Amino acid sequence: MCIQRIEMTEKLSRVVVHANVAYFSGLTAADRGQDTAGQTRQVLERADRFLNQIGADRSTILSATIWLRDIADFDRMNAVWMDWIVKEAPPARATVQAVLGLPDIAIEIQFTVAIPS
Repeated sequence: MCIQRIEMTEKLSRVVVHANVAYFSGLTAADRGQDTAGQTRQVLERADRFLNQIGADRSTILSATIWLRDIADFDRMNAVWMDWIVKEAPPARATVQAVLGLPDIAIEIQFTVAIPS
């Protein structure tokens, strides 16, 4: 059994790949001084880097779970999201309001991705 772990820390791996499926940990923005739209852009840029690293792309994203600190930011997040996704291949998605790990995190997104063989 082959399991690949990318960017491991003591508590998690940012991405775990097994059987041509990649499981991303919740991704957050590096510059959390930005608003929800800015943080969303940063998270999606991080996702692009991981997608590239595993040989996948946006069209192979199976699902995304999005946690927002404030659901009132849904439209701002969604505007950035809609510019980013592949229109012909949108993933399954859930978006909820949540208390996030740090007070300056506005958004966290977790992905499940199929890796082309």
